[in-house]
Amino acid sequence: MGIYSRHIFPWLMNRAMSGDNFTNIRRSLLADVQGMTLEIGFGTGLNLPHYPSSIERITTVDVNPGMGPLAGKQAEQSPIQVDWRVLDSESLPMDDETFDSVVSTWTLCSIPNVQGAIGEIYRVLKPDGRFFFVEHGLSNEPDVQKWQRRLNPVQKIIGDGCHLTRDIAALIRLGGFRFVELERMYMDKVPRIGGYLYRGIAARSPATGGSVAKEPSNS
Repeated sequence: MGIYSRHIFPWLMNRAMSGDNFTNIRRSLLADVQGMTLEIGFGTGLNLPHYPSSIERITTVDVNPGMGPLAGKQAEQSPIQVDWRVLDSESLPMDDETFDSVVSTWTLCSIPNVQGAIGEIYRVLKPDGRFFFVEHGLSNEPDVQKWQRRLNPVQKIIGDGCHLTRDIAALIRLGGFRFVELERMYMDKVPRIGGYLYRGIAARSPATGGSVAKEPSNS
């Protein structure tokens, strides 16, 4: 992991994603999180102030140790006990069917083996658990898609592996999930190429067994 990823990107990301428009989305998404909770891609801990008061402890994973200083400051200010682990989400050490809730916010865009990560979310989620997510990705407008594909190589560099062209809904569905809620929308005050959001709650589909099919080509 290079100097940019470990020492510069965490501060840039924290600043860029601390605005009120992001905060409102986080607060709304996390309102119904309950029970034993896992957050993948914890980043700098920006979700932490928005969990319900019933959440006393969460397990978090992030592949970038450079997030630690900022995440630690968030944890110090929170009543929630944080079990923070430097891990990638593609191979989790947790037992099957451990968590009542799994949370992912602006994370699936950057995981190299996103199929593997979604499969792991399915595996560690209890049969009646819920996967809470908000992710940016491929727009439903052809003109926006055109620019997303053009700028995707640049975005992967400045966004530390972030993709603009992933069809998040298709990937989650292919990972064996069904949607309890799914909303697609453009985010306020964010350019459309990076502001098309997939926000929702998903549950395991027992018939699929969590198998992961081929990833859509817009990856």
